[in-house]
Amino acid sequence: MAKWTPFPYDASAYRYDPAALKKHWPRLHAGDVEPWPKDEAVQAAWALFHAGEFQKAYEAGLKAGGAGLTVANKAQCIYANYLEKSEKTKLAMFLEAAERAEKQQAAEPKNPNAWYWQAYALGRYGQGISVAKALAQGLGAKVKHALETTIELAPKHADAHIALGAFHAEVIDKVGKLIGRTQGADAATGLKMYREALKLNPRSAIARVEYANGLVMLEGEKKLKEAEKLYAEAAACEPIDAMERLDVEMARAELDD
Repeated sequence: MAKWTPFPYDASAYRYDPAALKKHWPRLHAGDVEPWPKDEAVQAAWALFHAGEFQKAYEAGLKAGGAGLTVANKAQCIYANYLEKSEKTKLAMFLEAAERAEKQQAAEPKNPNAWYWQAYALGRYGQGISVAKALAQGLGAKVKHALETTIELAPKHADAHIALGAFHAEVIDKVGKLIGRTQGADAATGLKMYREALKLNPRSAIARVEYANGLVMLEGEKKLKEAEKLYAEAAACEPIDAMERLDVEMARAELDD
């Protein structure tokens, strides 16, 4: 496998030994409500993920199997979304993660993150090939179903609420309200999902960034000031791991544009 682009920031504050990892687990996983793993190999894979060692976390997760597959899926998706420079490689990574998550669903149908990472990967893949093309391929319905299943299984899954909000916003923004309705997209539902995500995970930078994006897509220029306020709040968040640092840096980039 080709070497992945390294995490570009100082990660020393995000290196957790097993005791620290367990202590900070509720905060680290406030977004995805992943339960504390009993398997030490899976714990080690998560420690690598939080420290920004995405390729090592992916490999360790695959090797551990079971709950380790969730680490592998998250590491691959986050890396592909934020750091992979080749569009072709990025899309291939999203498809690979989606397929792995779908197999995980078959083995563990009540595992919310097996559904969530399939939805995330297919959603990002759809953005990459164009939302209209993804909808024509039936990916929209698949993403929506997977996210709704995630929330049904884990009502406090803030990240699934963010992604479902983004689904409604992206579809309406790209194909309009009328065609969006045929895909089950609704502006009021999308905004409600973003608000619920922030309520569930009030310290989340990405919830603010995605909510800001969604407001502009759904409400236009009249919401620019509110969106800028959300970006500023996200940029001021204190990251607890490498992924959150990437979210904060993204918010700062939005403010600079």
